Amino acid sequence: MASAHKNLSSYDESSLPDAAPMRFGIVVADWNADITHALYAGCFETLQKHGATEDKIHTVQVPGTFELPAAARMLAGREKLDAVICLGCVIKGETKHDEYINNAVSQGLVNLSIATGQPFIFGVLTPNSQEQALDRAGGKHGNKGVEAAVTAIRMAELYRSSKEGKKSIGFGR
Repeated sequence: MASAHKNLSSYDESSLPDAAPMRFGIVVADWNADITHALYAGCFETLQKHGATEDKIHTVQVPGTFELPAAARMLAGREKLDAVICLGCVIKGETKHDEYINNAVSQGLVNLSIATGQPFIFGVLTPNSQEQALDRAGGKHGNKGVEAAVTAIRMAELYRSSKEGKKSIGFGR
């Protein structure tokens, strides 16, 4: 569903597991910092709201969105994490650079998730304009950082349960 029809900050709080025992990584791009730092604030606050403590949230900053997968891998290799959230923003310009960057980052994160079995969350805005980015970084469409944190909590629970050898995942409780 397009975010123009959905508030990125809306979710059923009662459906989330307790994040207190979970450990998270957040990798945030500095390019478009006014946007990405707002995404980070929404993400960090949401993790804490659901029980994650500051000492269990490890953050690194990278120059741009393209660097997210490499830094996510480095962070996951350095810290014992249940999920890694990658936050960035690539605004469409006059060239196709946005397509190349967005495809490379999404494929990089998918490859990391498949290779490691660990959740790597794509929290990257891909808007056509600065205005659209602001609308999705705490504006009228909510905050993609909140959505990324919610996804990370849910996937971290799944990751933790798969490591514990539980047979049921998803709806089959």
